[in-house]
Amino acid sequence: MPHNPDQIIEARWVLPVEPADTVLENHAVVIQSGRIQDLIPTSIARDLYPHTPRMSLPHHVLTPGFVNTHCHAAMTLLRGLADDLPLMQWLNEAIWPAEGKHVSEKFVFDGTLLACAEMLRGGTTCYSDMYFFPDAAARATDTLGMRGIMGMTVIEFPTPYASDVDDYIAKGLAARDAWAGHERIRFSMAPHAPYTISDATFRRIQMLSDQLELAVQIHVHETAREIEDGIKAHHVRPLARMHALGLVGPGLLAVHGVHLNEQDIELLARHGGAVAHCPTSNMKLASGIAPVTALREAGVPVGLGTDGAASNNRLDMLQEMRHAALLAKVATLDAAALGAHQALRMATLEGAQALGLADEIGSIAPGKWADLAALDLSDWICAPHFNPASHLVYVAGREQISHVWVAGQPKVEDRTLLAAENLNLMDTAKVWQNAVRL
Repeated sequence: MPHNPDQIIEARWVLPVEPADTVLENHAVVIQSGRIQDLIPTSIARDLYPHTPRMSLPHHVLTPGFVNTHCHAAMTLLRGLADDLPLMQWLNEAIWPAEGKHVSEKFVFDGTLLACAEMLRGGTTCYSDMYFFPDAAARATDTLGMRGIMGMTVIEFPTPYASDVDDYIAKGLAARDAWAGHERIRFSMAPHAPYTISDATFRRIQMLSDQLELAVQIHVHETAREIEDGIKAHHVRPLARMHALGLVGPGLLAVHGVHLNEQDIELLARHGGAVAHCPTSNMKLASGIAPVTALREAGVPVGLGTDGAASNNRLDMLQEMRHAALLAKVATLDAAALGAHQALRMATLEGAQALGLADEIGSIAPGKWADLAALDLSDWICAPHFNPASHLVYVAGREQISHVWVAGQPKVEDRTLLAAENLNLMDTAKVWQNAVRL
């Protein structure tokens, strides 16, 4: 006799992601202790568990919660501050000066809280962050009950967060130790980029990664200029330099990877690295189009990321799915490249794989956490319904997200973020808008 579940979620369509390209009609997700116990036809679930609390979603498509593989969450407070600039000008003339004036523990907590609220409202249940004050980011993430990987940022120059490399590493590891064993919060090493990290620091990060079994996330091959400058300084491409220093391996998350050639792709595939593809940010900063089709054909896991709200300007994984699918078609001149099911897989299971979490989240499968998102397709603007996977990627927007769960706990109900009324999010945003404007 199966264990008596805690709750059942019934949906018109379920896109479990595993097996690939699957659409289930009139199925139910059976949940016990925050994990998925079963995925079965609704009629069978009603017969087996007649007394279990259930939620019926008769016009909805149910998917795994989205996994945002790259974000600078606190930069939500800098949204729209310096638009329509190329990357290095954007960093040097706007973002880094603003951060130098305003970044603090309070800035990071408030900005991350706003970011997590936005992500949850759009169906994202897990994200990977890279920013300063990771303890504050972890506290904000935990406040809203999200799942997150906090990147321990390392960079060679001083900031309001840390004075030097030793200070960055010490503070990051202290935050990691404080959150050790937490069910939803994990940490990774996060050197900023090859052009802001010395060989000596890379060696130290590689040693810590090995000793502490920590993944490494880093911006790499984001722009053509980065590669040109890297070759001038080190006589090899940045990824090849990282490989020589021991950084390319199963725990590496190469963020952006816009300008990867065949040798770079083969290197990632051979050593088990993954890529975080941020299509909207790459377009907005005119960085280019990542070779997503070639990466995936080579067996490199490619997750989707929003990047920060300062360079996107939305933390919207539905938008990333749509842009990823369309860019892949444009880049290859192949309308069949990166279909809707593949885009959804990148936003869920492949993203979880890139973060080392594929055994826990990313698909609707027994034993995994019940991290779920439901989209309401009842509005005439979403009709007719020939293919729910296609609708998810090419029609629906985050306004269609009606319900979100993390480990079976409701976070969004009927398009309402349950914690929002207690957080004064708009007041928080206004305070920082006035401060940053000065």
